[in-house]
Amino acid sequence: MRSSNPVFSRRGFSRDNGGYAGFGTQQHQQAGTAANPYATNPYATDPSTGMPQAPARANAMTIDDVVSRTSLTLGTVVLTAVISWLTLPVDPANINKSYGIAVVAALVAFVFAMIQSFKRKPVPALILAYAAFEGVFLGVISSATSTYISEGVVIQAVLGTMCVFAGVLFAYKMRWIRVTRRFYGFVMAAAMGFVLLMVVNLLFSMFGGGDGLGFRSGGLGIVFGIIGIILGACFLALDFKQVEDGVTYGAPREESWLAAFGLTMTLVWIYLEMLRVLSILKGD
Repeated sequence: MRSSNPVFSRRGFSRDNGGYAGFGTQQHQQAGTAANPYATNPYATDPSTGMPQAPARANAMTIDDVVSRTSLTLGTVVLTAVISWLTLPVDPANINKSYGIAVVAALVAFVFAMIQSFKRKPVPALILAYAAFEGVFLGVISSATSTYISEGVVIQAVLGTMCVFAGVLFAYKMRWIRVTRRFYGFVMAAAMGFVLLMVVNLLFSMFGGGDGLGFRSGGLGIVFGIIGIILGACFLALDFKQVEDGVTYGAPREESWLAAFGLTMTLVWIYLEMLRVLSILKGD
């Protein structure tokens, strides 16, 4: 299946039953219970009791696996972002060169992300390569924003992203957010519409100059930036659901790399939207 992620193509934990991970087959949906996509997996647990359906083995995915892989992936993003911030100057004489490198890095990161998205199994080298090039892009963009907009805007965007993550995680654990098929469909439809509008705006700005349709600046830019943050928060809830289902249903440990991949992309999405909103608010 296609997953809950801004690139719309990361594969989820359930690949065989044609539904969102944890929602199962049509018969189980009608019965109101979740089918186990890993029912034949010797590492699977019974979701009603949490007890293993078969003797547990060492290579079933755990929350610790997800945390460690996500930390490594996000750490790679942060490390390369800091390196690019320090080594790629954004002064008037060099900013075009640095922007060029950032755009190339973003395109390479996108290619790596798409390659991973169409693979049946996670490839850690591809995921870390994506994180490294994404970090280069973020480092240049963040450095330029800090230099020309406000020195504190990057820290504020990072703190804002952390707050969104913590808030959604808390709401999800408290079951204030319930991920259902309807929720999934609504978020995916809204996200595709959002991305389509951004692409149209980009095309207008490339061929018509300025900010295109005005979705990236001014009051309209703030509104669309807030919508982008809300969508990112919804993607976090979908990612948390996938992680929960993967652990509950005994997904293989390698699937934790997919969780790290998805969470990293979602956090990058939220950070960029947060940075955009703060830049518009602080810009003249």
